[in-house]
Amino acid sequence: MAGIGFELRRILTRDSIAATVHGYTYAGIIGSGPWVLSILAVLIVGIISVGVGSNDTQVQHFLVSVTYLMATSLIFTGGVQLVFTRFVADRLFEKRFDCILPNLFGLLSINSAVSLVAVAPIAFTQFPQQSFAYQVLLVTNFITLTNLWLVVIFLSGMKRYGHILGVMFVGYSIMVATGFGLRHAGTEGLLLGFLITHAILLFAFLTEIVRMFPLTRMLAFDFLNRKLIFPTLFVAGLVFYCGVWVDKFLFWFNPATSEGIVGPLRASAIYDIPIFIAYLTTIPGMAVFLLRIETDFAENYERLYDAIRGGAALDHVYFLKDQMALSVRRAIMEIIKVQGVTILAFFLWAEDLFAALGISQLFLPLLFVDVVGAGVQVILMALLNVFFYLDRRRSVIAVTLTFFLTNLVLTIVTQQLGPAFFGYGFVIAAVLASLVGLIILNRRVYDLEYETFMLS
Repeated sequence: MAGIGFELRRILTRDSIAATVHGYTYAGIIGSGPWVLSILAVLIVGIISVGVGSNDTQVQHFLVSVTYLMATSLIFTGGVQLVFTRFVADRLFEKRFDCILPNLFGLLSINSAVSLVAVAPIAFTQFPQQSFAYQVLLVTNFITLTNLWLVVIFLSGMKRYGHILGVMFVGYSIMVATGFGLRHAGTEGLLLGFLITHAILLFAFLTEIVRMFPLTRMLAFDFLNRKLIFPTLFVAGLVFYCGVWVDKFLFWFNPATSEGIVGPLRASAIYDIPIFIAYLTTIPGMAVFLLRIETDFAENYERLYDAIRGGAALDHVYFLKDQMALSVRRAIMEIIKVQGVTILAFFLWAEDLFAALGISQLFLPLLFVDVVGAGVQVILMALLNVFFYLDRRRSVIAVTLTFFLTNLVLTIVTQQLGPAFFGYGFVIAAVLASLVGLIILNRRVYDLEYETFMLS
C-alpha cells in the first residue's frame, strides 16, 4: 500500500546529510506528532484556564478526567484495534474493497453500544458529587474516544500518517480555542471542548475513509466471523495496553503514592510528572523506529515474500532472508544508539532544564529511571512491529504477556521497597520483554523459510 514508506524512501534517495536530517525529522514528526499534539493541547488548555483565573481544582479535575479517559479507552479498544486492522488488511489483499466501509460502520456501531453499557453505570454511580453534565460528558467522551482510536488505527494501517497528523493539528488547535472559550463553565466546559475536538477529528477521519472505499451497504459484521479473524490479536493488543498502563494505575491507586482528585479517580504527582517527561524523550527513538522499519525492513520484507510467492530459487530466498534479518539488526542497533545518546544528553542537561522550568529537583532520580524505561519501550515496540509483519502472533503474546506480568509484579514489589526503587519495575519489565523478544525473533528468523513453506 502506498504510504509513509514510499515518501521516506523518496527523501532518502537524495543521499545527502540534508536528506538524512529531513528523513529523520519527517519520521519523528509523523511517529510522535499525534500524541505530542494531544498532550500539549490538553496542557495548554489547563495552563490558559489557570492563567485567566479559572478555579485550580476544576482544571485539575479536567486534566485527571482526561488522563483516565485516554487510558481506559485505549485499553478498552486495544484488542479490537489489532483484530480489525488485520481483517481489513486481508480484505485489501483479496481486493474485496466493498467490504471495508460496511464492516467499519458495523464495528463502530457495536463499539458505541458496548462502550455505553460499560461506562454509563460507572459514570452515573461513582461520581455522586459531580454534576449530571459532568457524568454525561464522561460517557460521551469515552464513546467518542473509543471510536476515534478504531478509526485512527485503521488509517495508520493504511499508512495515512501525514493525514492523521494534519487533521490532529487542526483539531487540537480547535481544542485550545474551545477550551479558552468555555473555560468559565468549569470542568464541564473544558470537557465539552475536549468532546467537540474529538468529535471533529472522528468525523474528519471518517470522511477521508469514505472517500477511499465504495459504500455498497451501510452495515456488515463479517469481522465477527471466526474464520476471518485472529482472536490471538485481540489478546495481544489488550495485554500490550495493559502492560503500558499497569504501573501508572498501581501508583494512582496506592494511597501512599497518590491522592483523590474527583470521585474514584486518583493521581500520583510523584510518578506522573517523571513518566510524562520520560516519554517525550522517546521522540528521537520513534523517528528511527519509523524510518528504519518502514523503509529498510519493509522493503526487504516485501522482496522476500514476493520472491517466495513468485517461485524464486531457494538460494535467492536465503539471500533475501539474510538481507531482511540484517535490516532488523541495523534498525534495532540504530534505535539503541540514538536513544542512548538522547538518554545521556538528558542526564547531562536535566538538572538545568528542571531549574529553567521551575520543576522540583526531587523528581530527577525517578525521572532518570523512567527515561531509560521509556527508551527500552521503543525497542520493544520495534520488535513487536517486526513480529506483526512476520505474522508471529503467538510471539507477540509471549512478549506482551512478559511485559505486563513483570511490570505488574515488579511495580508492586518496588512500591513496597520504598521511593528509592520507584520506576525500576517498569524499566526491568521493558528490558526483560525486549530480551525475550530478541531471543524469539532470532529463532523465528533462523527458521523463517522453513516455517513459511511448511505452514503454507
